[in-house]
Formats: sequence, structure tokens, C-alpha cells
Amino acid sequence: MSLEAFISYLSLEKNYSHHTVTAYAKDISVFVEFCELNYQLSSIDDVPYVFIRNWIIVLVSDGLSNRSVNRKIASLKAYYKFLQKIGRIEVHPLVKHKALKTSKKIEIPFSFEEVEKALNAVNFNTDFEGVRDKLIIGLLYATGIRRIELVNLKVKDLDLKGKTIKVLGKRNKERIVPLAPFVCPWVAFYLDSREALPVINDKESLFLLKTGVKVYESLVYRIINRYFSKVSSKQKNSPHILRHTFATHLLNEGADLNSVKELLGHSSLASTQVYTHNSIAELKKVHLAAHPRNKK
Repeated sequence: MSLEAFISYLSLEKNYSHHTVTAYAKDISVFVEFCELNYQLSSIDDVPYVFIRNWIIVLVSDGLSNRSVNRKIASLKAYYKFLQKIGRIEVHPLVKHKALKTSKKIEIPFSFEEVEKALNAVNFNTDFEGVRDKLIIGLLYATGIRRIELVNLKVKDLDLKGKTIKVLGKRNKERIVPLAPFVCPWVAFYLDSREALPVINDKESLFLLKTGVKVYESLVYRIINRYFSKVSSKQKNSPHILRHTFATHLLNEGADLNSVKELLGHSSLASTQVYTHNSIAELKKVHLAAHPRNKK
């Protein structure tokens, strides 16, 4: 019952996405199974920290990365904080827990040349799917929006006259993002192709399958991976890397960090600062090439 209440709390009060809520529920369910199997407990509401520590040992022994273990423990921590909030427990068992050490993950963005090749050199089909795929890549690079934000775009969110798009971000926060001029004709062309579909079952959603229903997240991932694999040797070709690329390219061209923060829909500047690593690397190259003392 507590777990059901927690899931409702995440969905209704915290406004977490379905994907996030599902991940939290899965992590907690796995811990419940562990306690049932090893300690004959059907409820985890009141467990000592040693049970959680033993679960961590099992997870690490099974080859799970420290980052993945930390994510599972974060789910548990959120659950116990919720139990505190509703007065079910006084002190949660993870109050003194320290996260496992993880190496800092630096994601390498696509170069400008790679993006240009993906948008111009790659042969897109002239049918509906080819037009749609090119716009998906172009819109992700032009706006830096998240994959789920792109999937949830509505036709009414577009303002081609004002060259803006309304985006529904995390926790149902709306923001207006400018549309780069290069992508506007592609939007118009896609809308014509969309209108010509034999059947449109989902009239509100912007991006559709050729069957007339809304696209889904894994399809967007496959589209980015398919086209960028043709022009990039990177192991990871994903929508998130394209978002990372958007932010890095803006910063490299002198954009203000606060402005990039607003465009990305980040709630804090700390989230945006992870994108400055590659910008600083670019600045170092410019400094090395331009400073007169470096030329001696």
C-alpha cells in the first residue's frame, strides 16, 4: 500500500514523467524481492541499513556499475523520505549512507561538421518518413529539447510566424524556445506531408508514424543513431548527445550560460555547467593559437 501511495505521489504531486516513475517503482520492487528472499519480509517500510548494505554488495557482485547502484539507492531514499513525510517512519535507514564513488562521465558532442553531414550529406528518403526524420534531427539540433519533449510536441505548440515553439518540460514546466530560421521551411514541408497521410489518428501530436499515430521515444533514438552512425565514429549516437551538442555549440559561439540554461529548461545553473567542459576545451585551443606568447 505504501508503494502504491508513493507512486501516486511521484506522478500527481511531483509531476515526474512516466519513465521516471516506472524506474523508481522497478528499483524498489527489486529491493522488496531481495528482502522477501533473504529476510522473509513482505514490507520494506522498516528495515535496518544492514539489509540495504547487503543488497548493495549483491548488486556490485552481479556486475552493476556504481552509477547504476547509486540510482537504485536514490530510488529507495526517495521512498523512505516519502514515508517520513506521511509519518509512517521517523528516521529512514539511509540517513547516513554515502553514495558509491563514480568516475565523472564526459560526453563528447558531435562536431559541427558531423551535424552538417547528417543534415545535408545523408540521403533522406523523399517519402513521409524521410521528411519527418530530417525534421526530427534538425529540430533537436536547432532547439536542444529533450527526446520526450519532442515526442510530446503538439501541432498547436508551433508558431511559424513568430518562429517559436512551446515546450512542455520536466514537472510540466512550459518554456518558449526560438526556432532557428533554417528549420522553419522543414517544419512547413513536414506539416504538408503530415496532412497528406491517408489516416491521422492522432490529430494533436506533431510527430507521427506513417500509420497516423504518435511517435515513441525509442523510435526517436533509432532515428538519431541510424543517421549519425553514417557520419560519426562515436560509439554513442543519441538524442541526448544532440542536446549536448546544441548547448556546446552555442557556448563555443559565445552564448551566455544563463541563456543556454533557459533554452535547455534547466532549473539550476549547475545542470547547465556540465556542458561547459567542451566549451572550455575549445577556448583553450583558441587561446593557444592566438596568444602572442604561444607563437614564440
